[in-house]
Amino acid sequence: MNAIINGKIVTPHEVLENKVLVTDHGKIVEISDDVPSGANIVDAKGRIVAPGFVDVHIHGSMGADVMDGTVDAIKTVATGIAQYGTTSFLPTTMTMAKEAVYQSLEAVRQLQGELIVGAAEVLGAHLEGPFINKKYKGAQNEAFVVLPDAGWIKDFSDVIKLVTYAPEMDSELHFTKTVKAETEVTLSIGHSDASYGLASQAIQCGCAHITHLFNAMTGLHHRDPGIVGAALTHDVFTELIADKVHVNQHLFQFVKDNKGKDRVVLITDSMRAGCMKDGIYDLGGQAAHVKEGVARLKDGTLAGSVLTLNQAVRNFYENTDATLPEAIGMATLNPATSIKVADRKGSLEVGKDADVIILDEAFNCHATWVKGNLAYMNM
Repeated sequence: MNAIINGKIVTPHEVLENKVLVTDHGKIVEISDDVPSGANIVDAKGRIVAPGFVDVHIHGSMGADVMDGTVDAIKTVATGIAQYGTTSFLPTTMTMAKEAVYQSLEAVRQLQGELIVGAAEVLGAHLEGPFINKKYKGAQNEAFVVLPDAGWIKDFSDVIKLVTYAPEMDSELHFTKTVKAETEVTLSIGHSDASYGLASQAIQCGCAHITHLFNAMTGLHHRDPGIVGAALTHDVFTELIADKVHVNQHLFQFVKDNKGKDRVVLITDSMRAGCMKDGIYDLGGQAAHVKEGVARLKDGTLAGSVLTLNQAVRNFYENTDATLPEAIGMATLNPATSIKVADRKGSLEVGKDADVIILDEAFNCHATWVKGNLAYMNM
């Protein structure tokens, strides 16, 4: 049993002070006034005590990438991001050969839900492509783009939690309707040339998520609102890469004003150069050049990011009127809700997994627990 004292405990709606967060057997058991007898005391020293971050869109970190296709690569990513406060995540694939994607999904399957010592929990996978539009491929490899096919993902429907796809490539929205009717997979519009009208139709058919808003999609125009317009005017979860590069920070407030506090999902879209120094790194079989913390292909196309979620939360918090619970919720409860795991993840509430982090005022991570197990500490 752990008892975290002297912390500012962030709940979904408020910040509690002079309270004790108590965890036991991997669960949050109490937020109380007193330390239970026999508990191991952790002094937060006035810092922020928050739920662990949930990253639903991350390709790699610490020199490893999900498309390396190995258990060890995913473990490396999981260990690296735990040091920055992420306690659970969806390893995210890229548009590559089916065999390569399947190999990565099989590695995810082996780790899904398992306790990895010193690391974040693997919740499942995010399949980003291959069902995308070549026009908005971004850093994806167009040679492996295919039409949406529910049969393509059938054998991994237990692993895949989120699929990014282009609805204009989905004839009569058959894929959309089939996935919605037959699986628990969340569909997300991204890397797409869809019109506002078609994006709206996909949403009406059950698509509930938008992949990295503004990036690799039809933009907002007053006569042609595009996917951005559909994202801002429909009740869908909307990812944002808040690194101030993919999206200018002066638009963060605009997004919050239109989406509200409960539908913005902060992600990293980090590639293998995350938490690493500048240099040249592989991304889906393509060379990504990282300079001054920005990753680009040779032609200048942004190639994911090297962002960490604690940085994303800080950037959003500092550039909007979001309260601390709201900003943290965008990297915890909102993503957890979007992939249907909010019953056990995303907030410091009794009965949920003891995924807990301690942050300072600059959002640096000082301690991470995953299901009550200490994954990282620098107190």
